[in-house]
Amino acid sequence: MSTTTPSKPYESHLLRPGNTNCAGCGMSVGLQWLDEALGDEQPVLVIPSCCGIVTAGAFPTSGYGAPTAASTFASSPAVATGIAAVTGLNDIDNPVICWAGDGGTYDIGLATLSAAAERNEDIIYICYDNEIYGNTGGQRSSATPVGSVTTTTPTGKNEGKKDIMAIMAAHRIPYAATLSIGHREDFLRKIRYARSVKGFRFLLMLSPCPTGWKSEPDQSTELIEIAVRSGLFPLYEIFDGIRYRINQRPDSTPVESYTSQQRRFRQVWGDPDELQSFIEAQWRYLDGMATAFPAN
Repeated sequence: MSTTTPSKPYESHLLRPGNTNCAGCGMSVGLQWLDEALGDEQPVLVIPSCCGIVTAGAFPTSGYGAPTAASTFASSPAVATGIAAVTGLNDIDNPVICWAGDGGTYDIGLATLSAAAERNEDIIYICYDNEIYGNTGGQRSSATPVGSVTTTTPTGKNEGKKDIMAIMAAHRIPYAATLSIGHREDFLRKIRYARSVKGFRFLLMLSPCPTGWKSEPDQSTELIEIAVRSGLFPLYEIFDGIRYRINQRPDSTPVESYTSQQRRFRQVWGDPDELQSFIEAQWRYLDGMATAFPAN
């Protein structure tokens, strides 16, 4: 499967060969498709403490083929705000992109994320959500789904996953959307649309982590396809925080085909009806919003 423009020289790839990412990492696919969607444009990346900044490797070499600023866990939107201000003052149109994990998005970076969104800074913020603190040992985050086994929830997490999309919609930002590495054309279209508008744009990508999910590296794309088809991870867009568009509906694929391929759920969901009830409630909400406030 081709993921980047063939004519592009290797040194110009956003994610260069020889990087240190794990096999099957969803982040790697996401970076390659981001690169393809941007075409010849070179972004300025801002990456907080996460697996994504480990990808860069040791100075003076880099796994990234674009200028990259490493920020503290809590400050990537603030750093990106400053960079976007400088590029704007100098009439530089290169996109400023935060590339952050769920720990730096849902948890530690939420204050600066909210602040930048409230100010409607001209930033594209992409969260590759692997549902754990993958870089520091696989601890639970507020993005970790209920029941998931992590190093800090050995019997399964008791709390449900934070609805970060609803939080971002509440800021009335121009654009928010979910991304799937199992749906390439939808992924590319959303990145290109985000690039075409100004203001704060938020994109959420469910990102398999075979190490933390206890899954097989060659099943990562399939897992996300199943998550979408079962309705567990909906594909949708929100415009100006109020208008909703659903991109793909569930096709009755059983959610057990998703959980059964990850040992983090091995002792979880003894009653599959519990998870199915969550999916149905999630879709009642999305259907209601898309019906009441449709995107034209």
